[in-house]
Amino acid sequence: MQLRRLIPVVVTSLLLNACVSVQTTKSGAIGLDRVQKMSILVSEEELEQGAIASYAQIIGEAQQEGNLNANAAMTRRVRAVANRLILTVGTFREDAVDWNWEVNVIESDQLNAWAMPGGKIAFYSGIIEQLQLTDAEIAAIMGHEISHALREHSRERASEQANKAVVLQILSAATSTGETTQAVADQVYTYLRGLPNSRLHETESDRMGVELMARAGYDPRAAISVWEKMAKASGGKSGPEFLSTHPSNETRIKDLTDYAARVMPLYEAAS
Repeated sequence: MQLRRLIPVVVTSLLLNACVSVQTTKSGAIGLDRVQKMSILVSEEELEQGAIASYAQIIGEAQQEGNLNANAAMTRRVRAVANRLILTVGTFREDAVDWNWEVNVIESDQLNAWAMPGGKIAFYSGIIEQLQLTDAEIAAIMGHEISHALREHSRERASEQANKAVVLQILSAATSTGETTQAVADQVYTYLRGLPNSRLHETESDRMGVELMARAGYDPRAAISVWEKMAKASGGKSGPEFLSTHPSNETRIKDLTDYAARVMPLYEAAS
């Protein structure tokens, strides 16, 4: 089957999968108003319970290896930033104020940090030390990761995977396709849905993150310097944006420059 004939089959199949329209967060000052599509096959409660279990396992392993909160001063810094940011999450999502937030620092050379559904946060010492992050830059990264959790992007991604499975099952049953054709269909789905949505999630979290940090009294322009440091750490290399799950460094820095300026009045008021 020709690639151009696969596209309408995949798109039509997508429309057949049962989804619900939700708005997980309020729009905030940045005007976030995208309506999200969630599969009825994926529940918020199941993802949160899975996150709790996964977080406990990761933290438990780090503790056993002596890598959990090994640097007391660094842990205090990260938790102090988190406490200020958590006070602002009601701007986008009121129920998140009452989440069982946990914040830990894992000793590792990785340039990484993340937040799971329900407010489970981990920072890796490597990203703080190697990028020599200021408190405001820590807030920029943490605000971004918290925004993923507030916006339930992991649930959206899980919904996309559920959609994808339905699409490929329908395609296989309808056309008796072989492995090669199904592989092409998988690529079509990824390029049309998966990658663009992943980039959209990153952009939304960037914009939400600068608002959270501004409301917490951190200069939102620190988000720009973070990505300048990240670009330098990666040698300025980034592949074609249309094949990436993240926006290019240039696109990201340009958008953050715009949105940091928009929320500057919030920062000035908080300061």
